[in-house]
Amino acid sequence: MKIILLGNGRREGVLSAASLLRPEIERRGEVIVADFYGQVDISAVCADVVIVFGGDGSVLRAVNQMGQNQMPVISVHLGSLSFLSTVRVNELLPLLSRSDLLQLPVIEHVLLDCKLFRGGVAPAASSIVLNEVLVQGESVSRIINLGLYVDGDLVTTYRCDGLILSTPVGSTAHSLSAGGPILRNDIDAVVISPISPHTLSNRPLVDSPDRLFEIRPYQKGILVLDGVEVSQVEPDDVVRITRAKYTFKTIVAPGNNYYKTLRNKLGWSGRLDLTENQN
Repeated sequence: MKIILLGNGRREGVLSAASLLRPEIERRGEVIVADFYGQVDISAVCADVVIVFGGDGSVLRAVNQMGQNQMPVISVHLGSLSFLSTVRVNELLPLLSRSDLLQLPVIEHVLLDCKLFRGGVAPAASSIVLNEVLVQGESVSRIINLGLYVDGDLVTTYRCDGLILSTPVGSTAHSLSAGGPILRNDIDAVVISPISPHTLSNRPLVDSPDRLFEIRPYQKGILVLDGVEVSQVEPDDVVRITRAKYTFKTIVAPGNNYYKTLRNKLGWSGRLDLTENQN
C-alpha cells in the first residue's frame, strides 16, 4: 500500500503527531511522499491513500495539491472544529491495520471549478473549490450589488454583504453561518446563500451542480475561494462556476457516520424524556 502524508506543518501538533506515528505507518505501507509545507506537486503521484493531519484547512490545501489527481483521503483530526477530519489520532493505526482498508466505502464529494473572467477572453484566476465560492464587498462594511445567472438566465440581483455558492461539504462552513441549510455531504447539490441581503425575500437556494452559475459584480469586490482571498473583482467581471470533472474522495472509517459528526461538531443535545409522569 502506497501512502502520502500531508498536513500544515505550521499548525501546532501536526509535525509531532506525524513524526510520532510515521514509524508505525511505515510498518503498514510505503510512504512515498511526506509534505507538511505544501512544497510538493502530487498531481502526478499515484498512491492508495492520502493521510492528512490537521483540520479542515489542511484538507482544503491537500485537495488543491492533488488537483485533478484526487486520491482517497483519511483525515486525522487535529483541529478545533473540523467536519472533514473525523478520524482521531488513536484511531489511525487500527484503521491502517485493517486487511480490508482499501475495500472500505469511499464517499465522492462534489468539487467546483471556479474561473474569474476579465474581458471575456481567458480566466484571470482559476481554481477547484471544495467548500465555497464567495464574492463580497471590498471591506466588511461595504455593500456590493451582484447579479446571479444560472444557465444564462438572470435569477436576481442581490444587494448584500456577499454571495456564497457552496458545495454540500461547505454547507457546514461559511454558508451555515450566513443562514444556509445543512446538506448531507454526499449528495449532488449546491447552496446559494446571500450574506445580509437588503431584501427580506432573498433566501438561500438549492440547485444542481450541473448548472452553469455566473456571479456578475456591479462594483469592486473580492473573490474568496475556500477561505482564501484569490483576487479583486471589477465591474463587468464574471465569476463562472461549474462542476469539476473529478471529485474529492474520503474513506469512511467504521463507526463514523454523517449525523454522528453533526451531533458532535454542532453540539446537538436534544432529548425526549419518556419517563415523565403520565397521570
